[in-house]
Amino acid sequence: MQTTSQRTITRRLLDLATPAIGINLLNVSALLIDTLMVSRLANADTLMASLGMATMVIFLLMVIMMGLTIGTVATVARAHGAKDQTRVNHVLLQSTMLTVLVGVSVGLVGNLFAPQILLLLGARPEALSAGLAFLRPMLAGTVFYYLGILYTGVMRGVGNTRVPFLVSLLVTSLNVGINYLLIYGELGFPALGIQGAALGTVLSQLIGALILGTILRRGMIQGLVLHLRIQRIDRALARQLVRIGTPAALDMLVLNASFFTIMSMLNRIGEVTVSAHVIGMRIQSLAFVPGLAIAQATAAMVGHALGAGSVDQARQVLRGSILLCTVIMTALALILIFLARPIVSLFNVLPETPLSDYAVMWIRLLGYGMPLAGWQTAVTGLLQGSGATGVSLRINVYATLFQIPASFALGFPLGLGAFGVWLAFPLSFVLRVWLVQRAYKSNTWAKVGLHA
Repeated sequence: MQTTSQRTITRRLLDLATPAIGINLLNVSALLIDTLMVSRLANADTLMASLGMATMVIFLLMVIMMGLTIGTVATVARAHGAKDQTRVNHVLLQSTMLTVLVGVSVGLVGNLFAPQILLLLGARPEALSAGLAFLRPMLAGTVFYYLGILYTGVMRGVGNTRVPFLVSLLVTSLNVGINYLLIYGELGFPALGIQGAALGTVLSQLIGALILGTILRRGMIQGLVLHLRIQRIDRALARQLVRIGTPAALDMLVLNASFFTIMSMLNRIGEVTVSAHVIGMRIQSLAFVPGLAIAQATAAMVGHALGAGSVDQARQVLRGSILLCTVIMTALALILIFLARPIVSLFNVLPETPLSDYAVMWIRLLGYGMPLAGWQTAVTGLLQGSGATGVSLRINVYATLFQIPASFALGFPLGLGAFGVWLAFPLSFVLRVWLVQRAYKSNTWAKVGLHA
């Protein structure tokens, strides 16, 4: 009976994760397509470095929203598991209002300090100008991006990933088409280059947020209705979302800070290594998508189980998650390791050049760390779904405190250069897996009921 039950839960997890994989692939594909299009412009090396730095700024400023979304999904999933639909819809409205406040604030503050942030990353004058041309429109449309993230997460929290997948498919298609017109100036549109990539992305995100909001307003998803009206902030709920979301936001901040530090180290070696890093990060984003989607589905199902009062079912969800994550990410790791050069050639990079060699090196190192990353990602999904985001934060801090000094030591005092800077990344996953297993066995996450 136990075996049948485990198989059923694993199948449900895969059913929920499959559209989520599609959503994340589409989201990452938008950045990948931007990179591919920009790589065909004149002065591509500088533009790609600018795009990479600007994208990292966007990710840095997104940490508050990611925390809010993780807190919202965990709260919605528990309420859904407890069959409390009134609370589900209350959380939906409250989180919508908070998201608008956060999105507008981030857009304003981000635009105000964008030049200083890019300079901190080591942007040269040409890279600074191009980076701002991409970054400023993206920041202006932050609220649309954030609402899309929130509504997709809430739908996932009640077990529906198919609707947001279809919306993401439409949005990505629009993004590609508009970007093509605005980057290259086709069909009479102005050729705006890297700025056109930003404008196309913002317009498509606006359309996506409007579609998702309309679906929720009309109650087209069972158990979810967005009664859009202004009301006072529920302070008790806001405190709960902050308590769950703040460690998740800080977790993202630590992750992005480590990315910034790595980028700064690579800038000391040469701009070509930064461009190679950007290519590798695009590939990493794609390769890690299945694991991330399974972790997101794990978080939702763990929330359902704990909301319904079943710790045993939450453990079964994790077992299925570990199996799926490790198998899929190991298969993808083999592709990265053995097909790195053909993958790099997709970015219009000439073979046997320094850029090609560095990008291949980075992609292969990513591949070596992926099997362990799959295991760690699965347990992280359980921790986030249970609301134990503080535990996940501590794990990331400890791993980062190992990775950054190791990158510096391997890259500079030991003289390994970019290879050494990158090598610490797969090595850090050995520590991460050990830490998440300790956290799981401690049972601090195993709290049932509406509140984490």
